[in-house]
Amino acid sequence: METNLDQARDTLIQGLSRISQFWGFPRGMGAIFGALYLSPVPLSLDELVERAEITKGAVSTNVRALERLGMVHPHVQIGERKDYYTAETDFWKITRSILKERQKSEFDEALRSVGQSLEMVEGTQREEGLSAEEQRRAAFYKQRMGTMQGFFHTLDNLVAAFLALDEFRLNALQKLLK
Repeated sequence: METNLDQARDTLIQGLSRISQFWGFPRGMGAIFGALYLSPVPLSLDELVERAEITKGAVSTNVRALERLGMVHPHVQIGERKDYYTAETDFWKITRSILKERQKSEFDEALRSVGQSLEMVEGTQREEGLSAEEQRRAAFYKQRMGTMQGFFHTLDNLVAAFLALDEFRLNALQKLLK
């Protein structure tokens, strides 16, 4: 019989699945993190299959991705051959890790593609024989792409500032504790 606590756990797991998908990660990653986060003991892959309600292959793949992001950690159980995992509970650490991971790939690619598109438009504007309509469209594209490029650069700088401040906070805290 399912209790209110089981329903609360399942609701959180479903909610984290949706949040995970919203941020561009597989739903299974959110479900696995939710199951681990609400577990007072490390869970095996088989237990995660049951709690997250996804296949063992999906659990295995998503656990590796969560490990890379620093959201879950392997936990050795003496005398056990199974792999066990626990959730990271420091949300600042998770945020920092995700921002670093996402910044490296998607941000750089987005900035590159916007910059390349803008260069193509600027090259087109220098061509002779453009119709008035093409000139208007090129000017419109240049304005819109320039705005987007500025936004991406600002966002990139904000993420870098956040990461730098967080690193400063950690260093200051370590020095204070010494």
